[in-house]
Amino acid sequence: MNLPNYITLGRIVVVPLLVVVLLTPVAERWFGLNAYALGIVMFLIAALTDIVDGQLARRRNQVSTLGKFLDPIADKLLISAALIVLVEKHLAPSWSVVVILGREFIITGLRSVAATEGIIMPAQGMGKLKMWAQCIAVVALLVAAANGPPPVSNFGLDYPAFFWQVAEVQTAFSDLAKMTITSNDWKVFGYLVGRGALWVAVITAVWSMYGYFSFFFTESRRLRHASADKTE
Repeated sequence: MNLPNYITLGRIVVVPLLVVVLLTPVAERWFGLNAYALGIVMFLIAALTDIVDGQLARRRNQVSTLGKFLDPIADKLLISAALIVLVEKHLAPSWSVVVILGREFIITGLRSVAATEGIIMPAQGMGKLKMWAQCIAVVALLVAAANGPPPVSNFGLDYPAFFWQVAEVQTAFSDLAKMTITSNDWKVFGYLVGRGALWVAVITAVWSMYGYFSFFFTESRRLRHASADKTE
């Protein structure tokens, strides 16, 4: 155990606390705080530790096997908990969260299979974009719901081609053009950003999964051909 690993463990501990804060009245009753505001702060701090622990481990030469094991688990737990809360709060469609989380299970299994064949699967740039999109979606949607449900119907944003027909969205952009933005407009824009980022996360999740499978099959063929050449 070292400092980077303790920070990673701290991120894991934050996960159940985040769920309790966002899904129960603990924050308001015990601390008099807005649950969404406290949840946003907790999520941002936890996400920041994902950057800090890795940099500390490399700077202090404390990269360990335990750290390599715990870090991706902590990331997946944090994002999974946050996305499930969004579904519970009716801020995100359940199908999109199923796609994102299902991709995580599939890639984890694929990595295990690849390891047995001696294939090391490096992280992909598309996967990193997915992670950033997920974080933006979580924060933006929690901001949009901080003072009550976003004044936007789900239909328009579940089908992006029709989002501009939603009256609240039209009003928000009209106010933006007039430079008379209201608090409701900010909630609408936060909701738009969050749902847009969620779409990006879904698309990059599927695309990066295709990239991982493509890399795996390519490496598998290469190893089989190399093995066949040696036997000859």
